[in-house]
Amino acid sequence: MGNTRKYFGTDGVRDLANSGNMTAEFALKLGRAFMRFNRGKKIVIGRDTRLSGKMLECALSAGISSEGAEVCLTGIIPTPGVSWAIKNLAADGGAVISASHNPAEYNGIKFLGSDGCKLSDSEELEIEHILENIEDTKPNHESIIQTGNIIHEPDLSEKYAEHIAKLAKPGLSAKLASKNIAFDCAFGAASVIVPSVLINSEISGHVLSANFNGLDINAAAGVMHMENLTGFVKNNKFDLGFAFDGDADRVLISDSKGRIIDGDIILWVLGRWLKLQKISGSDSVVVTVMSNMALESHLARENIETLRCPVGDRYVLEAMREKNSALGGEQSGHIIAMPFTSTGDGLCTAMLFLNAINDLNENSDTLVDRFGRYPQKLTNLRLQKPRELVDMSKVDEIVEDYKSRLANLDGRIFVRTSGTEPLLRILIEAREADVVENFSLELANILEKFC
Repeated sequence: MGNTRKYFGTDGVRDLANSGNMTAEFALKLGRAFMRFNRGKKIVIGRDTRLSGKMLECALSAGISSEGAEVCLTGIIPTPGVSWAIKNLAADGGAVISASHNPAEYNGIKFLGSDGCKLSDSEELEIEHILENIEDTKPNHESIIQTGNIIHEPDLSEKYAEHIAKLAKPGLSAKLASKNIAFDCAFGAASVIVPSVLINSEISGHVLSANFNGLDINAAAGVMHMENLTGFVKNNKFDLGFAFDGDADRVLISDSKGRIIDGDIILWVLGRWLKLQKISGSDSVVVTVMSNMALESHLARENIETLRCPVGDRYVLEAMREKNSALGGEQSGHIIAMPFTSTGDGLCTAMLFLNAINDLNENSDTLVDRFGRYPQKLTNLRLQKPRELVDMSKVDEIVEDYKSRLANLDGRIFVRTSGTEPLLRILIEAREADVVENFSLELANILEKFC
């Protein structure tokens, strides 16, 4: 068995819907391969609002049930909602049909274990090995008696909303009564959850981008288009706003001035709050290589250690478990607070953030100024060839030379291929903005020829 994954990226299998690796035929075969790996008896499947979601749900369910497992269909629910449902139902695993932040023409499938967490690289590699050794699409069980039932559990999304609402500390709604708060659902899975969360928590909020049609997920809304939320908050004199992505495992925030409070700032706030709550593991925070250097400085002043890991919320979780950290996340808004969730959860993070700013007596309008981030620039070079054909050894050689030069200027460089899109990502960070700009342009021009 090789060590390189062919189908799985950093967040499951993803492709244009109804083509490539995201056809009904492939989904059925993938479902069978997953069950021959998982060998469980009950699997939870959820999806976001994409039009192609039902097609893939039918195929994936058929593949899983043909291997003898019962399938529980939640319908539209955030990725963390599936994680919660797996544990709530004591299921053996789950699958989410979503392409997260990608446009509606894409879709994806990612699997979760019995603990509600995403599978490791090695586990996904094992599924791929099984997948490529399945003869045609013949199931293990040929008797109708050995197939699993497929049941619909639409009330699970409402129960998940109730779970999120209960995260609000007693009296929080009264303390927020004078606040105007907006929630941008990105025409995605959050659309069916946020209204119920607001009702159950008695928090007053204005819901945006929730009337989805299956073709508008992430379109000019949510975390990929923060101008939708920031413009609304600023123009309508709101105090705060939360934006989610298509499967609601990410969240970004707007202050009243329309400025973005990203994952780094959220981690700074939640890190201090968890330590105030004396939560076990709150003496360290796991971040990725993309997080701003300013975050390390702020956490150090609170005697909180910063630990870095590769990009991807499952790598964050692996590092959190290894280091016994209660909190971890990404600048992009994937936040995991282990006492409350075992995967990135935008709705959970939003509720915890409201608790935190209340308990810390924090003024959310001063966070961006006080954080004082180092200038960063992320350049995306589109790959003109398959990811595996990019000469990363030569790229790394060039990058190492630039790293040594930039280190003398109190900065850093990070270069990687995207796990979900055909891109080479170049991150430059330094104290001085002109240094960031000059290094970004120079390195991008050199590396472009390798794409």
